[in-house]
Amino acid sequence: MKALGGFVLAVALVLAAGIICRSWILRQSEKQLIVHDAGGIDEALFVGVGSTQQWVTIRGRNRSNPVVMMIHGGPGVSNGAFATDFLPYETDFTVVQWDQPGAAKSFVRAGRKIDSGLTIAGVTQDGIGVAEFLKAHLHINKIILLGWSWGSIIGVEMARKRPDLFAAYVGTGQIVNEQAGEAISYAGVLAKAHAQGDQRALRELEAGPPPYTKQADLGTQRKWSSIYAGDSTPILEITRRALLAPRYSFGDVWGYLSGVIASQNHFVGINMEGEFMKVDLMAGNMVFALPIFVIQGTEDAWTPADLSRAFVARLTAPEKAFIPIERAGHSAIVRNVSAFLKAMNSRVRPIAVADSRV
Repeated sequence: MKALGGFVLAVALVLAAGIICRSWILRQSEKQLIVHDAGGIDEALFVGVGSTQQWVTIRGRNRSNPVVMMIHGGPGVSNGAFATDFLPYETDFTVVQWDQPGAAKSFVRAGRKIDSGLTIAGVTQDGIGVAEFLKAHLHINKIILLGWSWGSIIGVEMARKRPDLFAAYVGTGQIVNEQAGEAISYAGVLAKAHAQGDQRALRELEAGPPPYTKQADLGTQRKWSSIYAGDSTPILEITRRALLAPRYSFGDVWGYLSGVIASQNHFVGINMEGEFMKVDLMAGNMVFALPIFVIQGTEDAWTPADLSRAFVARLTAPEKAFIPIERAGHSAIVRNVSAFLKAMNSRVRPIAVADSRV
């Protein structure tokens, strides 16, 4: 009994230390989020989109800057967990983050449920609704649309459907053909496992090669891709970021993580039967009425740069470019901020400045 009591006490002390540490980190992060600039903006609100309420944040150091609407990845991985990573962007842009249906605070507001009939087209239409709100709310003419990973699917479809709302589309971690991309990614990580003689990785990877029939097999490929890139596994990284996200309560953290699981099950599918696995953007209209830029890490192990480059080469647009970030991976937008911002400011911002205000 004494041993059990000692164990319980030890666990309690560890938990208490963790809570205190989290509180300290959150206080520091929240200080960073304060917008001191007189012309700045820091808004967070639920926006009515159809019959739903969806969470939107609007932040920047100067309201006259071009507006970037960021479409987060996942599905279900809201950029709310990356709030401090996007602070450098707020000097040159007004940054809008939107929790898609099934993600974070939008997911919680909907009763922690995803409509069984929700499709990529439905998320696209919701994104257009948010963009229309931003246009009226911020008194702007056009918005820069930026899609990351899963968000690049939604972003491309928004750009196809309503180019009049957007000054340009920017993709990163650009998904093109999901099945082809996973085959390339698998071959890459398997080659690394062979090169390192990593028997554990080889056993796990060879147990479930693409085309995947279980979500867990895709997770295995993502896990080893992350490990070989020197990163935490996706589950650990998402959990860590949610726990340390500024302005997030423990309830928000639980809503965030449960939204990720629900969104993955809905769009990917436990048995890979979800709509996400059928995506092939090159099967759609490849003529765009707005500039298209893809800023991509050359070492992206999840969404291969060769496919993204081919997508840009194939499409027709008033202006287009594939902009590589050398030695960067899938998270170049937050891991290689200087290079990413340089590309945004040199190629995208001038277009938006000329065409963003009413």
